Amino acid sequence: MHARKVRVENGRIKLDEPTNLPDGAEVELVILSGDELDDAERARLHASLERALDDEDARRVVDTDEFLAEVRADS
Repeated sequence: MHARKVRVENGRIKLDEPTNLPDGAEVELVILSGDELDDAERARLHASLERALDDEDARRVVDTDEFLAEVRADS
């Protein structure tokens, strides 16, 4: 699957780049805007994601299966 950027003009979706899709091909459209985050929330989200990536780079991670096994054992 290849993402393409489109825009809306006069109520119609317009693709501004060539595509090799055949005529009649069906395309699923997902609206990306409207996540309801304000600027401060978005900044906190991005900072959290950066910290997570830094943790991964530094190998400060836990295997998911091991973590879930520990959580289940504590329940």
